[in-house]
Amino acid sequence: MNGLVLTAGGARGAYQAGVLKRIGEIRALRRGPSPFAIVAGASAGAINGSMIAATSSTFREGTDQLAELWGELEVQQVFRSDPLSLGLGGLRWLRDLSLGGMIGGGGTQSLLDATPLRELLERHLPLAGIASAIRKGHLYAVAISATSYHSGKSFTFIQGRAGHPLWNKSRRVCLPVDLTLSHVLASAAIPIIFQPVFIGSDSGDCYFGDGGLRMVTPLSPAIRLGASRLFAVGIRCQSSADALSRAELRQAAEEADPAARQKPPLSQICGVFLNAIFLDHLDTDIDHLLRMNELIAAHGERQTEVSEPMRIIAPLVVNPSEDLAIVAATFADRMPRPVRFLLDGLGTPNAQSADLMSYLLFDKAYTRALIDIGYRDAARRIEEIESFLVDDSEPAHATA
Repeated sequence: MNGLVLTAGGARGAYQAGVLKRIGEIRALRRGPSPFAIVAGASAGAINGSMIAATSSTFREGTDQLAELWGELEVQQVFRSDPLSLGLGGLRWLRDLSLGGMIGGGGTQSLLDATPLRELLERHLPLAGIASAIRKGHLYAVAISATSYHSGKSFTFIQGRAGHPLWNKSRRVCLPVDLTLSHVLASAAIPIIFQPVFIGSDSGDCYFGDGGLRMVTPLSPAIRLGASRLFAVGIRCQSSADALSRAELRQAAEEADPAARQKPPLSQICGVFLNAIFLDHLDTDIDHLLRMNELIAAHGERQTEVSEPMRIIAPLVVNPSEDLAIVAATFADRMPRPVRFLLDGLGTPNAQSADLMSYLLFDKAYTRALIDIGYRDAARRIEEIESFLVDDSEPAHATA
């Protein structure tokens, strides 16, 4: 079975929509069901994954709807950006930080109020289609991951065919559910930025946040559900990351006084924090998967005494050809003025480190640019992607 893995974060999820839109135009898939029997999503990938799962019976229409949703976004549809809402939020932060010890704090949960996002997804996310796709046999299972703010564990909520696998590990909990909007919103609740989301379950009623926070192995849910091929969409431009690393090393070698280097502003620190959640996990997990494939290929016949038999999984990953932080910097003036004023208070990072803006700029000019980049990146590799997804034979070896 083919598995689709979507992690992403914030507004960068628009890149995934562009990749999927081009895949939906593959001739063999235009009028058929989705090629992905298993879908695993976290963070903004939970929104995209839910849409793909819910429209599994009409894949082309689903990818078009997803791209249209991202392409028409406005910031105020995702979080409140008016001066009054931002001002009241700032006053609550000031009250808790300065007077919380005397009057009792803890009333502030996030920098921004993401209440409008629920209203947007209620109109555009057809979650009822998931059950229908499962009944028709077009979808085996969809897994949405979120992080519990009580136990700190990663919860994976799964809606799938009867008898689908379930697992529990020391820091991971797996629950069978009928997915609701709250599961999707919880997975997409960027920590500190967006408020936690309440979810009631048989395991207890808890508040949850972004699924990428503790899901350090984003490929795991799709693998455990039975996928033999994994198609993943990353949001890191590897060439840009390598160039930034080389420039940083070169600057360190040339500077006579390292202490003279400009201190990173808080906005840059927040961007690195979000990168650690949204970017690093997928890259690390792909590296781990390839190493495991080599190990299995070399010693596969010796698995008789292993508690969990392993198998070779073929991955294919599409990453951005452009640095999305730099793209976001060119559209920074599209952010509503009150929000821009708030972000300016955190300091101005250099262009290649402007990651915070790239996660929060839910504006159609920026998201359309990301959709176009994703579409072009998929188009350049469309023959490889088509062969990977449409070929029914089981993979003999793994490639990346």
